[in-house]
Amino acid sequence: MATLLEPEEHVLSTLNKDGSRNWLRPKLSPGRFLLRRRIVAYILIALFTIIPYTKINDKPTILLDIAHREFTIFGFTFLPTDTLLLALFMLCLFVSIFLITALLGRIWCGWACPQTVYMEFLFRPLERLIEGAPGRARKTSGLRRTIKYIVYFICAVYLAHTFLAYFVGIETLFQWVQTSPLEHPTAFIVMAAVTGLMLFDFGFFREQVCIVMCPYGRFQSVMLDRNSLIVTYDQERGEPRGKMKRKKKPTGDVALDVLQEETPAVGDCVDCKKCVTTCPTGIDIRNGLQMECIGCAQCIDACDAVMKKLGRKIGLIRYSSQAAVEDGHWSLLRPRVFLYPTFLAILITAFIFVFAGKNSADVVLLRGKGRPFMMMEGGMVSNQMRVKITNRSGVVASYTLADNLADCELVVPEGNPVTIDPGATKTIDVLIVSPGHIFSEGSVPIKIGVTSAALNVEHTYRLVGPDESRAVEKTGDTP
Repeated sequence: MATLLEPEEHVLSTLNKDGSRNWLRPKLSPGRFLLRRRIVAYILIALFTIIPYTKINDKPTILLDIAHREFTIFGFTFLPTDTLLLALFMLCLFVSIFLITALLGRIWCGWACPQTVYMEFLFRPLERLIEGAPGRARKTSGLRRTIKYIVYFICAVYLAHTFLAYFVGIETLFQWVQTSPLEHPTAFIVMAAVTGLMLFDFGFFREQVCIVMCPYGRFQSVMLDRNSLIVTYDQERGEPRGKMKRKKKPTGDVALDVLQEETPAVGDCVDCKKCVTTCPTGIDIRNGLQMECIGCAQCIDACDAVMKKLGRKIGLIRYSSQAAVEDGHWSLLRPRVFLYPTFLAILITAFIFVFAGKNSADVVLLRGKGRPFMMMEGGMVSNQMRVKITNRSGVVASYTLADNLADCELVVPEGNPVTIDPGATKTIDVLIVSPGHIFSEGSVPIKIGVTSAALNVEHTYRLVGPDESRAVEKTGDTP
């Protein structure tokens, strides 16, 4: 029955033919690329830890305050009114990923993705340190495995707290750590959930995140082309695989000597399978470009070490492109290499233009609720207006409202100027009283000025009132 359930072909590197989990414990292959990746990884880990403690312009370098709907990135705070800026920023990010992928393939996955960085340079090194190097005959004791998961838990708790600091700030996090979880249950639940997810990810799910969950590998068919940089195997040089046999001396028998000369020569690949046993996703790169390949170059380091021992040229497995390996030609100049940078330049220009136009406060004029206008004694007309001000200056600011018409009176019930806390938004009710004779056609434009120590802006607002011209016409038609 088990034979009937076996798939006709290999499905996943982490799946055995009978459907059980194939646990991968890749062997480490030291080399030039591993050294460079290790340097990059530790720099990224250090930055992840340090950034919550750093500030730019007295603001956190990065603070994603979802509760207050404020995103501070490199000292600039994005508010809910910055929808356009956030959209442009995200588009720039996505187009940059497309451009990097078109040029350098999955360099992000193998060198900078948090999943790869922490799996290959924190949790797997700890596993090798505690349980020993992977080997077929080695069995891990229960004590070693318990110690491993205790260390994993400590690392996950630390990473979860650091992750939480990006959303609440390091000062708030320190206060929470020193008090009971009952005083901040939501934050504690978030931290516990993140810790549990990290333990599940790095302790159990592991490389399956890249193989099964992450959509990046599935998108590579549209983001890569034949000239994109990928990890490739030189089939022409490596095939047929096999160990090179020593050439026997002539026997004197013509038939045997001819047969010996006609024996096909083998390629440089000795089929040692070190490129497979070192792969963190368990694939065989010699089968060509595959969705599971994250471009980590561990197979390159492993193969280069074998080639050096055999006295052969390195690069049987190398960073290259399909076009270079198959056709011998590589082209940098191709449509997407021009389109992506052009589109990215347009987006960056638009972002800078919108960003440069931002003031220390956002001011929006809204029409008041209820009737458009009201007639008052003495022919005066009143208009209700709402002024919505968002203080972006980072300090408490006082805003004064004024109009440009001498005959109008601008009344602010809560007082003028209006004080607003940093980052806060306040909607101010305003009453504008004006004489009826200025409404020659039922409305009149007016300039509303909002000033503070760092702001001086004017917005046009249209007052509405009785249409005096129509009133005169109706009066003239009356017999």
